Amino acid sequence: MRPRWVVLLVLFSAAAAAALAVGPVRLSLVEVAQALVGRGDAQVVAIVRDLRLSRFCLAAIVGAGLGMSGAALQGTLRNPLAEPYLLGVSGGAAVGAVLAVVAGLTAAVTLPVAAFGGAAVAVALVLLVARAASGRPDPRILLMAGVVVGAFANAAIMVLLAGAGEGAVRSALWWMMGSVAGAEWPAVRWLALYAVLAGAALIAVARDIDLLALGEDAAAALGVRVARATRRIFLLAALLAAITVAGAGLIGFVGLVVPALARALGWRRARAVLGASALLGATLLVGADVLARTVRAPAELPLGAVTALLGVPFFLVRLRKVA
Repeated sequence: MRPRWVVLLVLFSAAAAAALAVGPVRLSLVEVAQALVGRGDAQVVAIVRDLRLSRFCLAAIVGAGLGMSGAALQGTLRNPLAEPYLLGVSGGAAVGAVLAVVAGLTAAVTLPVAAFGGAAVAVALVLLVARAASGRPDPRILLMAGVVVGAFANAAIMVLLAGAGEGAVRSALWWMMGSVAGAEWPAVRWLALYAVLAGAALIAVARDIDLLALGEDAAAALGVRVARATRRIFLLAALLAAITVAGAGLIGFVGLVVPALARALGWRRARAVLGASALLGATLLVGADVLARTVRAPAELPLGAVTALLGVPFFLVRLRKVA
């Protein structure tokens, strides 16, 4: 195994250890290890296995999904600023999820499906707006179209919540700010299944991402059906984004930061960038969740706010370089 992958695994392991050991009740690594296999004090076992482990798994799934989704979108669009949150995909997924919540369809199986429906509609709208503006899906126009669709999605969510009950509004608003505090094993298992299937499908089309990164004309000359491949990658990236929204609400900028870090560390081919982005994204979000629940303990910060505080300065630096 190459040193870079070893470094990523060490960082992920450190984040995992912190997620399981740090909290209102501080635990040693020995206590955590014993609790994971069901040994030691019963209260410690319950804290680790029933509370912290499910939360850690959900944060890792969401971070990996956002990282892979951002890597796929950046490679396909040839735009280092592309990511699910900025392209309106996460906003569309949030609309679908809020619709499901208002309708009472909150089962672990159905909520990701509703979120994916909203994300797919958002992808279609972004492509339509971009084509109407420039006649072809220019990467820069797509980014601006994504911002417009994201703003529309936020307005739609506000309209949906206007007629909801007080309890539903309070929980939905907290969920929109991003959180993995409500992680439960049935939902985590379903989200993990969806994420593995979508992630594997993205890795299977990694060659198309590599060729599309060369430009549409070059990709077409090398035998890629550009429109078809672009739609397929967009939908797979939207599915991953929808999974993250269904599991943890709106969390931005992870899909922007993580692929850039993967490329800065030396990965270039799409398959390697996707894998590194998954591991880096999981590490980043697990670490961000540890910060969210410890910085102002016993109060807890919204996870989306923590990632935004980390991601916005990064976005401004990237924007200056692109401009």
